[in-house]
Amino acid sequence: MTNLTPTGFLTIDGASLEYKWLAPQDQNAPTIVMLHEGLGSVGLWGDFPEKLQQATGAGIFVYSRAGYGQSSPAKLPRPLDYMQREAMDVLPKILEAIGFKRGLLLGHSDGGSIAAIYAGAHQDHRLSGLVLIAPHFIVEDISVKSIAEIKTAYETTDLKTKLARWHKDVDNAFYGWNGAWLDPEFRCWDISEHLAYIRVPVLVLQGVDDQYGTLHQVEIAQEECYCPVDLKVISGAGHSPHREAPGATRDAIVQFATAALRDDWGFQGRAA
Repeated sequence: MTNLTPTGFLTIDGASLEYKWLAPQDQNAPTIVMLHEGLGSVGLWGDFPEKLQQATGAGIFVYSRAGYGQSSPAKLPRPLDYMQREAMDVLPKILEAIGFKRGLLLGHSDGGSIAAIYAGAHQDHRLSGLVLIAPHFIVEDISVKSIAEIKTAYETTDLKTKLARWHKDVDNAFYGWNGAWLDPEFRCWDISEHLAYIRVPVLVLQGVDDQYGTLHQVEIAQEECYCPVDLKVISGAGHSPHREAPGATRDAIVQFATAALRDDWGFQGRAA
């Protein structure tokens, strides 16, 4: 990996993107790159990156996409293929900038979709596996219903104030995401074609009570992928298992990551 400071900014395509880098004790350890949800940021991962680093010994790289956290704002309205653009145009430059050599992509919600698109579109030999937390491959009715409801909450409750703790330009973050998902044309969004080209093991984690997606998303992955797809259904969790059931979520990820990285790189990891 490039000599990164623990926190800082990367300039990618003219945008300033905030990041956090948790360096491993072993300089040759693999790296887990974490991709946040549609309203996420570096800060909204909480202490999950630190817990994951402690449990695996891997380096952990977390960043906020344009429009989120302390990163530069995004131009609105976002194009309806914004996740494809992130996976095809931005993420490759991120990995190059940080000197990514080997490891995993770990994505939550939108971030999971971006990770899946990237892995399907790029036969990246550095990648040993994908961890997808509540990913979306198609648009479901439950997703649109919940995203419409959160728009009402954002405009009528203290949700905006709460989110403003995590985003420099909270309206840019919220409406960039919400506006795309509620566009009628977005109902045709479908990235399942990328799944057949993924050539690394995949772990999908889904909360039992996920208000933004159903197990149909997992069924799509299992049907379309030729690579191994493991499923972990997390009880007592909704759309964010890493926040709502962090222990069970972390243990599942550590077990998968240790196996995937050991198989390819002789990486032993640490006990969960």
